[in-house]
Amino acid sequence: MLIKRLYSVFKNSFSDMDNLIAVCQITSSSNKEKNYQMCKALITNAHKCGAKMIFMPEAFDYIEEDKTKTLEMAESLNGPLINSYKSLAKSLDIWLSLGGFHEKFSETKLRNTHLVINNKGEIAETYHKIHLYDVQIPSKNIQAFESSIIEAGTKISPPVKTPIGKVGLAICYDMRFSQIAIALAENGADILTYPSAFFFGTGAYHWEILLRARAIETQSYVIAAAQTGNHSSTRKSWGHSMVVDPLGTVIAQCSEEPGFVLAPIDLSLIKSIRQSMPLESHRRYDIYPKMISNTICKNEPIEDSYEFKFGSSIVKGLQVFYKTQLCLAFTNIKCVLPGHVLVAPHRAVEKLTDLTNDEVKELFVTVQKVQKAMEQVHNTNSSSIVIQDGQHAGQTIKHVHVHIIPRKSGDFLANDDIYRKLQNEKDCLNPKRSDDEMAHEAKLLRTFF
Repeated sequence: MLIKRLYSVFKNSFSDMDNLIAVCQITSSSNKEKNYQMCKALITNAHKCGAKMIFMPEAFDYIEEDKTKTLEMAESLNGPLINSYKSLAKSLDIWLSLGGFHEKFSETKLRNTHLVINNKGEIAETYHKIHLYDVQIPSKNIQAFESSIIEAGTKISPPVKTPIGKVGLAICYDMRFSQIAIALAENGADILTYPSAFFFGTGAYHWEILLRARAIETQSYVIAAAQTGNHSSTRKSWGHSMVVDPLGTVIAQCSEEPGFVLAPIDLSLIKSIRQSMPLESHRRYDIYPKMISNTICKNEPIEDSYEFKFGSSIVKGLQVFYKTQLCLAFTNIKCVLPGHVLVAPHRAVEKLTDLTNDEVKELFVTVQKVQKAMEQVHNTNSSSIVIQDGQHAGQTIKHVHVHIIPRKSGDFLANDDIYRKLQNEKDCLNPKRSDDEMAHEAKLLRTFF
């Protein structure tokens, strides 16, 4: 009867909301099957209320105080427990955020893994917790050494495209480190999620204020599903699962009992806030670096139909064989020698000195990778790496770029003739290559990245 009443209330309250989510709160024990049935019931009821994506807390699978038993109970992502959640997501046609899964890693270590399962029952993304909770606070009766059993993650996963927006993945203790939140926002996250098993002793002081701070500084929604109550005689969680909007307002919150709350995600609110107070464009990246890095970026497939501005010219997607957050590498329409390719920043600036420190770093890291690949393809151990930085240096396209040209013995009668050839590249008598020729080369080179 209670579920029916809740369903009626929620359905009427949020009937016009397309992006409805549910954030769940449980008290996990060492009984995996009992925990699963409890989570399944919450997910099923939240689905009945119209939730399109449902968020579960850290350690939704189990909490076991004994280290040996914790290791023994761990499963892989292909194990029976995650397969059950995959089937559940598919049968209900919903997305699930499962935070803090004990993923088997080795005989002595686990990974603390946050995974997103899509409505087809597939794992859309995973994230391994990078900040481990090694803390002693005697006054709060808190002593935890997560690193004794957990292998720390080594990268930030890219935000996941979901029906409710782009979701950035983190776990519990990560919320104390603003760098990961800003990095996710820089990479397009609309929503940050922190599944947690937050200790009761620090919950009253830090839980809400940290989550609201992460929302305000990134102008994103923050969703934090939490453990609650007593798991054993020595461990108690704070609870208060919540959803915070981009203004830092708590728009939904559980108390200290197991259950769930619903909340709408309004992507237009994010857009409006970011336009009215454009923090991203106000950040002083000329003074301090962006948080974003190659560790967060998985290269999306390069579509041949894409176009990239290159000075006054256009680089076609079919020419591009490698793309990072800040740079791209592409085949050349007129080659001085076979394998002559270019690397350029996305941002159209004329001189090397106009680039930010991050752009310079990524440009030359990309050049290194491309050089290595081109030398392998052309069976050589030498290359000419050339920047024509300005008109009097031979630059004809006003967009800083690097020429990478594999070299072999005798390819020019006098070695420095290559620079004369480059300077006259625009008037070179070599025919322009066809799209098919450049696309064929790019397709081969993409396999190296």
